[in-house]
Amino acid sequence: MFGASQTLAGVTVTPFSAMHAAPVSCAVRTIAEAVSSLPVKVFKQTDTGRREEIANHPIAKLLNEAPNGWQPAATFKRLMTMDCLLQPYGAFCQVNRVGDGRVYELLRLDPRLSSVVVNYANYEPLYALKTSGNDAAREIPASQILHFASPAYDQTRGLIGENRDVIGLAIVLERFANQLFLNGAKPSGIMSVPKTWVKETLDKAKAGFSASHSGSSAGGTAWITDDMKFQQLMLSATDAQYIELRNFMLGEISRVFKVSPHLLMVSERNAARSIEALEQEFLSFSLLPHLIAQQQEFTLKLLTEEERDAGITIEFDTTHLVKADFLQRSQALQAAVSSRIMTPNEARDLGWSLGPIDGGNVLENPWTSSAHAGGKLNTGNDNNDQEDTAQ
Repeated sequence: MFGASQTLAGVTVTPFSAMHAAPVSCAVRTIAEAVSSLPVKVFKQTDTGRREEIANHPIAKLLNEAPNGWQPAATFKRLMTMDCLLQPYGAFCQVNRVGDGRVYELLRLDPRLSSVVVNYANYEPLYALKTSGNDAAREIPASQILHFASPAYDQTRGLIGENRDVIGLAIVLERFANQLFLNGAKPSGIMSVPKTWVKETLDKAKAGFSASHSGSSAGGTAWITDDMKFQQLMLSATDAQYIELRNFMLGEISRVFKVSPHLLMVSERNAARSIEALEQEFLSFSLLPHLIAQQQEFTLKLLTEEERDAGITIEFDTTHLVKADFLQRSQALQAAVSSRIMTPNEARDLGWSLGPIDGGNVLENPWTSSAHAGGKLNTGNDNNDQEDTAQ
């Protein structure tokens, strides 16, 4: 149930137990919280090939303010992304429409309360929703289900199921550390005493040894009498190479979720990269695949066929993710406009998803010809009259 899988380490890994491992929780939250912080915009392709934002589109309100009457949009996007990363098949959301076909609300299907069965027998997915063990599954048309597919190759297992052994080992290592400090005595094993010892002597020896080598006294040297023998059974943290294994598992989980170790709060010794480069790496390789998949699903399921034919699309605005690189982006776009590689409107759209301005489709250098009399960008401005008067 819930994608439970037995691992070689002997623990059962589910999407919920996997979140008990700190590296998995950090990786999932890093991606999901980044997606939830991004605004969603609706764009329309104009006859000139430019994109214009439709700010008052009802879908933009659902995805930026509230998809239903009780849940903020940020919470909705965060939970849907977490389901996509953790659950078999991914995340599901029911799309409720009113009589005219307009989308009224979006309802995330909580995997703890309901299960969605996906049938790919005829290539086109068929969805069946089961909310109770006694009730029959209810079929739902694909047009009424938002499905963020799991990035796993085997959809029936999901990302957690496919990598259950990696995550299971991380869980076992955390349990080992807890057990090591719980037992306290180091090394842990069997204490043998002579058969002639009476119960009172045995109890005193046990209490004395535990008091000297448990709790705050753990890790001290074991002192025993010549008629006592100690047999080690449990590997110490050094023998088990615990620290090395923990660091190795952090790298493995980073690979599973495609996030850099520094996003798991691990310092990279050989990472001589700027903050801007790290942010761009996160956007390009970790976040962008999820954003593209989600915005394409939004466009396919939430817009009508007429709107899609008219060139209307739904996209995430990633501008604020690269705010740290604002100066470099501005200088690059300024150079492109000055070199007449791009028009000002193209630079505004590419750099900050801003709408066009009057005269912004002219391929001129604004720092030279456009600032003088006769410049196309200043046609009709007072600059022309001022230069004529000065002459």
